[in-house]
Amino acid sequence: MVPIFTLKLNHKINPRMVAVGKFDGVHPCLTAATQAGKVFIHNPHARTQRPTSHRLTQSTLDSDISLLNINQAVTCLTAGTLGPNTTGDSLLVGSQTNLLAYDVHDNTDIFYREVTDGANAIVLGNLGDIPSPLAIIGGNCALQGFNYEGNDHFWTVTGDNVRSLVLCDFTGDGKNELLVGSEDFDIRVFKEDELVSEMTENETVTSLCHMHGSRFGYALANGTVGVYDRTARYWRIKSKNHAMSIHAFDLNADGVVELITGWSNGKIDARSDRTGEVIFKDNFSSSVAGVVEGDYRLDGEKQLICASVEGEVRGYLPASKDLKGNLMDSSAEQDLIRELSQRRQNLLLELRNYEENAKGVAQTHGGGVIPANTQLQTSLSVRPATEAQKAHVELCISTPNETIIRAVLIFAEGIFEGESHVVHPSVHNLSGCIRVPIVPPKDIPVDLHIKAFVGGKPSSQFHVFEITRQLPRFSMYDITDESSAAQPAGRVSFSISDRPQRVVMWLNQNFLLPEGVESPNVSFNSLRGGGAVSFNMAANGQITLRTDDLDLAGDLIQSLSSFLSLEDLAAEADFPLYFEELRATLTEVFIISIKTCLLWVRNRSEDLHSLSHPGPE
Repeated sequence: MVPIFTLKLNHKINPRMVAVGKFDGVHPCLTAATQAGKVFIHNPHARTQRPTSHRLTQSTLDSDISLLNINQAVTCLTAGTLGPNTTGDSLLVGSQTNLLAYDVHDNTDIFYREVTDGANAIVLGNLGDIPSPLAIIGGNCALQGFNYEGNDHFWTVTGDNVRSLVLCDFTGDGKNELLVGSEDFDIRVFKEDELVSEMTENETVTSLCHMHGSRFGYALANGTVGVYDRTARYWRIKSKNHAMSIHAFDLNADGVVELITGWSNGKIDARSDRTGEVIFKDNFSSSVAGVVEGDYRLDGEKQLICASVEGEVRGYLPASKDLKGNLMDSSAEQDLIRELSQRRQNLLLELRNYEENAKGVAQTHGGGVIPANTQLQTSLSVRPATEAQKAHVELCISTPNETIIRAVLIFAEGIFEGESHVVHPSVHNLSGCIRVPIVPPKDIPVDLHIKAFVGGKPSSQFHVFEITRQLPRFSMYDITDESSAAQPAGRVSFSISDRPQRVVMWLNQNFLLPEGVESPNVSFNSLRGGGAVSFNMAANGQITLRTDDLDLAGDLIQSLSSFLSLEDLAAEADFPLYFEELRATLTEVFIISIKTCLLWVRNRSEDLHSLSHPGPE
């Protein structure tokens, strides 16, 4: 499969700031942020001289390009229908201080609004029951939606700096919810201003795109891309490169969109939304800046349009009926042949090792082969800080017999530097047990993918055992004796109708508890900050959670509510330490404001005095 058209634009393109808009209602125009606080609009369909305005000028480098002067660094942009009576699409451009809605066809500002929390991401469309389309921006912990007149019709707060937004019918009620990806690794779902769901990843969520129905694609800052259907993750893959842009497009004409990803190394690939299998790939000579779609040839058929940071643009048509479902060209087939050949070589090498092992068995009467009942056993336990080592979770990997573990390789996202950790004991310290300290930086569940090389003591060849073990979300909390632990001042109280055994099940899934814990009344110490956490469940179903960490209280309640499938939960909270800190901060701000006002009055008085008593000339 080859591009149906290729363009060489004489303007560089900022990553993740590419859109297509029909600004006159007919002709699609590629629009992107470029250098020096400008946005270029590529319109090859109308070659007459375009009028200039206070913002829009003709490019001296390309006759098909107009430049929109923003006068500050562009942080996000999009195009689409915003007003009810406009000729075509509106162009929305965000910066760290302002949001501009621009009518490209009439060369006029629709509105220009100050946004105090900045605009890191933007999406345009309908949200919930709000009747008119909104331009929704995400900034520093805030979400704000503007209608065509520039009025603020939607505002709410979220957990951290927003990096990505998408509108999607997540709940299946026929109305769009807002999906928000942020720097605290969370994907939050808002039904207007109500938070209805939350998914936790292990890196900053840099991109989101709607696939179909309640299914959506996502990309993380560590090179991970994948697909969710509501809260269930279908698949994910991780690359050493960064995903610069993702988009949903039916490239193989099978009636289902694929996830198209543009990468920092210039690669473009299309993956099945169900399995993540690559069905098409191509390469640019520089990093991909954006992936969009539009009928750029005006022939009634939309093309997938990919742009690089150097200004190269390629358009791809969906596959014909003859190629339906099969887009891999000859070069891709050659890559597949090479991959299969490599797998064949690896299998032959493995077979040769087995044959050499068999010879060793015949010569030494079984000295080099591990027993048939050999298994890899793992356990996780909480280890408080000591003088020799800081607090951690200990992963113990062992075998049940005389075999030794020669090396262990652990893959875990967000835990180890480089996502992996290798333990390779010296030949003098070989045993059947290896202990690995783990310090999760955040309270998120992590899958530990473990590979261990196991063999007999005299053996030079080893069997590879693979096992996956999940690290619970709240593993960095050590259970303590409730009677000896000082109770925190902060608390949250709420009531549930579930049995205590269900709460105990949740505790066992999310904490590392010793055997025999059958009561929901437990206390913990945080291994990170040393703060105490306690649960107490009364006979009438009332739970009292005590902690001085407001964020931790929210995470615990969210996790328990998700486990018990609670959609609504009435709670009463009191965090005196937070309130006292807030009161002190507000008092300090008030004092500073008073001092500023007094200083201003004094300066004005001196100015008036100098005017009324001029000195000698």
